[in-house]
Amino acid sequence: MSANSKKPAVTAGDILAKKGKTPIVSLTAYTTPMAQMMDQHCDFILVGDSVGMVLHGLPSTLGVTMEMMILHGAAVARGLSHAMLVIDMPFGSYEESPAQAFRNAARLMRETGAAAVKLEGGVEMAATIRFLVERGIPVMAHLGLTPQSINTLGGYKVQGRDAAGAAVIAGAHAVAEAGAFAVVLEKVPQTLADEITAAVAIPTIGIGASVGCDGQILVVDDMLGLFTAFKPKFVKRYGNLGADAEAAIAAYAADVRARSFPAAEHVFADQTAAKG
Repeated sequence: MSANSKKPAVTAGDILAKKGKTPIVSLTAYTTPMAQMMDQHCDFILVGDSVGMVLHGLPSTLGVTMEMMILHGAAVARGLSHAMLVIDMPFGSYEESPAQAFRNAARLMRETGAAAVKLEGGVEMAATIRFLVERGIPVMAHLGLTPQSINTLGGYKVQGRDAAGAAVIAGAHAVAEAGAFAVVLEKVPQTLADEITAAVAIPTIGIGASVGCDGQILVVDDMLGLFTAFKPKFVKRYGNLGADAEAAIAAYAADVRARSFPAAEHVFADQTAAKG
């Protein structure tokens, strides 16, 4: 696609305006090349704290730091011209107080070029979301399975079944009323996701939720088959790049050991011999 045919940059207002209309497309990204491939296909790109698990080998998202998010956020920003850049606030960077959240959100946006931040939590985070929005920071909320709370949730379980769904619904209303421009619903029952989508005026972004959500997001390494330590039920693999890459590496190693690489076309001839 030529530079002249690139789509205009997406804003938080554009995402909000898509509520109930064209489905919103999103993926995570952590590097410039991946961001460049996604840019013209996605409405927003999330630099997720999932980077800790899929790129850094951490057992959960809890060990992700501000510095890690800034490093990867700035890399992704360099690959985008159309899709909106949203960046996760890492564990411990916003829960203490609205003032703490503002300082760290402002730093993330200033040092990466992100247009919005995402934070986890519902009713308990409404005051913080309102504080940020009133000070010019667009906020995307995150409900259901909130990975930063994995130690209190007791594992990566479906959230909001039966009576517990009322708390998720209350959280959705709270973050919408506080000014969030969208809310991610992760690993919640389909009927609950549909109920929330119908009940709130902001877009719902599903990941293990419902096709009826206003949009969808997946971790790109899951979707491409690059991260294979485990595969959540809600992931559809659109590629098997991890296996392809391992096969390519094995073929390279075999060629090196057989001295069939580099071949004549991969090396430089002596200058004198080349002239002759």
